[in-house]
Amino acid sequence: TTTLNARTSILAAANPAYSRYNPSKSVSENINLPAALLSRFDLMWLILDTPSRERDMDLAKHVTYVHRYSAHPPMDFEAVDGRVIRAYIAQARQVEPAVPPELKEHIVDEYVALRQKDAADGQKTECFTSARTLLAILRLAQALARLRFSDTVAEADVAEARRLMDMSKDSVRGDNGDMHHISAEEMMTKVAEVVNEAIENSNNNEVTIAEVMPRLLSLGVTQADVDAAIDEYTGLGVWSLNT
Repeated sequence: TTTLNARTSILAAANPAYSRYNPSKSVSENINLPAALLSRFDLMWLILDTPSRERDMDLAKHVTYVHRYSAHPPMDFEAVDGRVIRAYIAQARQVEPAVPPELKEHIVDEYVALRQKDAADGQKTECFTSARTLLAILRLAQALARLRFSDTVAEADVAEARRLMDMSKDSVRGDNGDMHHISAEEMMTKVAEVVNEAIENSNNNEVTIAEVMPRLLSLGVTQADVDAAIDEYTGLGVWSLNT
């Protein structure tokens, strides 16, 4: 037989081999796929059906509505037309973002940081960091640039790629719900720590949001969290904002 080199995007889903996911076993053992194959995927997300009164109630109402009326329930938003989505994707696929020379060192640093984090963590999962991870960061960053129809990969694209990979690893390890348990106050404190550290390392006690945003994104902080922290600390007089 002849094996041909093929390059394409693959989106796959798998159910547990024995109908129910066993948290004490690895992902590879649960879905009966070799770890060598799973390592080819840039991102993996573990979606568990855990009991939740609110989610279970919403799902039951949705299923019974569809069963009775053969249509989805009324939505409180206007869905984007499928033709618009297809046109958007077709246009984005025409863009071939390039990585600027000044960003290459940052990408290398992100890869090294991931390796060091794995070494410090000590957990053995299918999401170990290897040379493939570096290629995954590049692929994800370029894909994010395509979404903006940009011909150049930005530092924020690399930061978001790193964040997605961190969240993917946390999901496989079973830590995907941790961020939801962080309070708004704790999230603002996390933002303040990063900003204050950047200010201390600056020459003029100033820092721009663009400078710290990649670091914040890699920690799972959203733009809404940053905006809330800015409003809070400027209101207290801790920070001054130049517009």
